[in-house]
Amino acid sequence: MIDDILAKFDGAFAENTIRAYRSDFIQYQAWCSQNNMDSIPATAEAMAQYVDYLATIRKSATIRRRINSLGTVLKLSKNYDPTNQPEVILAIKRMHRKIGRAQQQATPLTKPLLNQLLSNCDNSVRGLRNKVLLRLGYETMRRRSELCAFKFEDIDHAPNGKTIIRLKFSKTDQYGSGKILTISVELISLLERWEGIVGVDGCILRSINRHGHIGNNLNPASISTILKTLQQGLKSRANKQPLSGHSFRVGAALDLLEQGESLEKIMLRGGWQTDSTAMKYIRNWST
Repeated sequence: MIDDILAKFDGAFAENTIRAYRSDFIQYQAWCSQNNMDSIPATAEAMAQYVDYLATIRKSATIRRRINSLGTVLKLSKNYDPTNQPEVILAIKRMHRKIGRAQQQATPLTKPLLNQLLSNCDNSVRGLRNKVLLRLGYETMRRRSELCAFKFEDIDHAPNGKTIIRLKFSKTDQYGSGKILTISVELISLLERWEGIVGVDGCILRSINRHGHIGNNLNPASISTILKTLQQGLKSRANKQPLSGHSFRVGAALDLLEQGESLEKIMLRGGWQTDSTAMKYIRNWST
């Protein structure tokens, strides 16, 4: 059922979005089956019960995302969407009062920690790849999927002579208006060395297996694993809260704030469309 529905979505949404829609609907479908309910047509009562169930096993941000996903799938497939009905709204309010709205914030990867991680990278091919990842993530402040989508062909020069990298698509730019991001001399040097190993075509970030074979791309989910592995090698016991893919964005935003940059400039650099979203990332870490 869900495959037939999502086939109509092909090309209208990013692959990651469609993948999330499929996963969220399959889990809802399985819950409905276990409780002898039909997933389609959906009812407000069933959806409210599903929210109550999720409140016992998931965090509020995950629950909101799942319900929003289900609403989108149902609405765009011309099925009844009960997610905005009073029963569901009240269930979400109960969920917030029960487990709260707070989200776990990504540990910030600030400049001091960045330098420690860079120093922890050796001179091997894997070490060079990791250095490219660290600097590219910190300087561009991009999400995991966006970092993995960067290609060598995206590197260019601006009219003022500065080297830039073009972001063709992003979570908040699904139609490819594009964004230009300046990069440092240090990153340029690393990219040139890395290009000499993997060639000028294709994705910048690549996987490297245990035999040293270099792949054609890097799975976004691997970024958190790489960061945690590098973090484990630090001698200092400080900054031991696990890093994740969003750590680049939080850390760089905090550093810009410390440097006296305006919230507007931080939003432009990080690609946040509202100040409330930007502040959500840095509020808990700003002192």
